[in-house]
Amino acid sequence: MHRINLTIDENLYERARAASFIEKKSISQIVRESLQEYLSKNEKLRGKTELILEADDEKEILDILDNDTFVSDDEFKRMFGL
Repeated sequence: MHRINLTIDENLYERARAASFIEKKSISQIVRESLQEYLSKNEKLRGKTELILEADDEKEILDILDNDTFVSDDEFKRMFGL
């Protein structure tokens, strides 16, 4: 696991603290679950993040980020019934 610093406003912190108490989970666990859900729901973002993690160099990463017409392999196969 990696440790990160997170800055949030007071109201959001208090709501997270209350939810943490109710759910009997740490705020860290709630943040991890929320981040996982966010990353899982956005298919275009998920595809780009996978490509970036597999990229060999900075140029390839920049090309991925600049390509607005990105389509993942799975999406391409679905679109064309492959």
